[in-house]
Amino acid sequence: MTRNTGRDGGNREFVVALFLNIPANNCAILQKGDEFIVIPAGQHYVVDPSVTLRGMFTFGENQLEMSTKDIYTRDQVPVQLTIYLKWQLVEPLKLTTHGYSTAYEALRDKTQSILTQVVSHLDYSAMIKSRQIGPDLADEHGDANSAFLDALRTRAMDDLVEASIEYGIILKDLAVIDRQFKGDIAAAMDKLTTRALQAQVEAANVDRENSNSVKKEQGRLEVTRVQAQTKQQEADANAYAVVAAAKAAAEALEINAQAQAEATRLAAAAEADAIRIKAAADKDIEDPFAREMNARRVEVSRVQAYGNRTVFVPAESGAGINSSIALGLGLAQAGASLKPSQ
Repeated sequence: MTRNTGRDGGNREFVVALFLNIPANNCAILQKGDEFIVIPAGQHYVVDPSVTLRGMFTFGENQLEMSTKDIYTRDQVPVQLTIYLKWQLVEPLKLTTHGYSTAYEALRDKTQSILTQVVSHLDYSAMIKSRQIGPDLADEHGDANSAFLDALRTRAMDDLVEASIEYGIILKDLAVIDRQFKGDIAAAMDKLTTRALQAQVEAANVDRENSNSVKKEQGRLEVTRVQAQTKQQEADANAYAVVAAAKAAAEALEINAQAQAEATRLAAAAEADAIRIKAAADKDIEDPFAREMNARRVEVSRVQAYGNRTVFVPAESGAGINSSIALGLGLAQAGASLKPSQ
């Protein structure tokens, strides 16, 4: 190109170049007249002044959140949606041909148009019952409360996928993150929703307090039960100790009685043996004087044992018994007559 330097009044030729450093997985689109040229990743330069850079595009996945303009439902309630979009640009030349410099601009216009068509056929009541749409809810059908979700998933998603292909874009996901209703009806519903949430929070607090009270009572009952078991075990141990002590005392008494009985038996046996030995010794005495002295000693022992007034009478016959009774009566009378003279 020719330019005047202004100092010597002459014109000089200059070479003007456009240098492009395109990162990997990106491209650039140049325009020359009505023709578009796609430039791949790498370093490039353009020296033709008739060539214009239309834009640079990436082939990677992109995602963003966007808010729509106010959309009116079938019952004329305005709503503003916040949606999530995920896409990938595969043919940037188609996007540039339609006059868009970014894929977001093309998706924004199409999304606004399609959502306006979908929401305009829905009632406010159907939209307020559904809070969010996502891939995990794509297979839900047959629920009257999910009309908004089904409409977005079937109509909006399908229409956007078809429209985005026309611009060289693959739409991979669409989700409604939030929606804000406007107007008097929306304000009234927000108040009702706030009251309902407050009631739910209060009910949850009451349930939690009741649960804590129940757990405290259960803990007290458990402590009481453990204490009762401890006391029962202590009573069982004391009763066992008493029974064991009584059993030991009874066994000791039984052993003592058996020992005394055995001692008595041995003493009786020894005494019987002594009597037999003594009787055998008395039997062996042949001297008449010795026999007489032995009889006297027996008499003395008997008097010592029963008293000097005891009368011993043979009891072999009835006559002996009668004479013994008569003798006893006579001695008693004689003793009675002798007392006054003394």
